[in-house]
Amino acid sequence: MNDRRAVRSAAPLPLRAELRRQLGRRRTLLTFGFLLLLPLILVGAFALGDGGSGRGASFVDLAQVGPANFTVFALFASTGFLLVVVVALFGGDAVPAEASWASLRYLLAAPVPRGRLLRVKLQVALLSSAAALVVLPAWCLVVGTVAYGSTPFEGAGGDRLDWSQFWPRLALIVGYQLVSLLFVLALAFCVGVVTDAPLGAVGAAVLVTIVSSILDSIEALGGLREALPTHAQFAWADALREEVAWSGMATGALWSLAYTVVLLGAAFYLFSRKDVLS
Repeated sequence: MNDRRAVRSAAPLPLRAELRRQLGRRRTLLTFGFLLLLPLILVGAFALGDGGSGRGASFVDLAQVGPANFTVFALFASTGFLLVVVVALFGGDAVPAEASWASLRYLLAAPVPRGRLLRVKLQVALLSSAAALVVLPAWCLVVGTVAYGSTPFEGAGGDRLDWSQFWPRLALIVGYQLVSLLFVLALAFCVGVVTDAPLGAVGAAVLVTIVSSILDSIEALGGLREALPTHAQFAWADALREEVAWSGMATGALWSLAYTVVLLGAAFYLFSRKDVLS
């Protein structure tokens, strides 16, 4: 038993050490700092507004009803771009950062098996992305409670979800967002293994996502739009209905997982043949 523990503790590039390094990086601190600042900016923007009734037929109109509505609005406002950039940043910077610091070749010469290096980097990127997706709504709930009281969620049609109903719905929304954004992380990660420029990997993932969203707006594509990775990015809104509609989220999750498997498979294949020691 002691021998097994010694082998585990001596394993190269331990996940715990990589997580500590990730949390200590300025990029990570700035990213989470901005996520914490965003709800405060939104509250300030509403306070500087015209003081409307806070009633209407959209997430924006209902944002000031209470903390639940405020959180949903923040997620709605950040789904299409902000969260994409955050996830792409964590995925696209994982491997190129080592290469740009000239430490990748030393890690592999340690020796750290290439497969293990990618797995650890991918796990850290995934955990960082998941943490970001949890921190944003959690902090929005706190800020929204201070600013707007504790009113339960109110839908555009006047339907309400009490807190015992809203909590599991919010967990479902966050889980779906993580799954739907996996393709962004996988794409950034895949590009990252073939380039030494972190911004190139991040930019490629963001650009593909933007192009996908533009194509999704072209109705002439018909059913082909369902295969676009961003087609169901807002399907999480179906979780806020009186009865959860699962079809949109199921379709979006399956397409995202399919893209993720292909892209991560390509990343491991390309990295296993990449010359990083010359």
